[in-house]
Amino acid sequence: MGAVGRIGSGAMATRWRRRRMCVLLAGSPAPAALRDVSGRGAFLETNARPEVGTRVRLQHPEAGTIDAVVRAVAADGVQLGFDCGDASVAFALAAITADMSRPA
Repeated sequence: MGAVGRIGSGAMATRWRRRRMCVLLAGSPAPAALRDVSGRGAFLETNARPEVGTRVRLQHPEAGTIDAVVRAVAADGVQLGFDCGDASVAFALAAITADMSRPA
């Protein structure tokens, strides 16, 4: 296993937010819950433990798919880094909007 980075526990979850299940593609697909997301990256609660520096893909049911790099590994998940730009900001906003919207 790669180096383990320390990750803060500040979660974005609120009483208005419901977490959607995502898929982390790192070798083999693994279920993941999106705890925190921004245009710079995301924290995923998952049992997958790809090594720090591994290039992965994150699939969100409404926001789509984004490429990322594993920045840190924690006991309860992984921190991903995105190339910050229009695509990553759009992904983050779509994920947040979907998670805060009521189901039809």
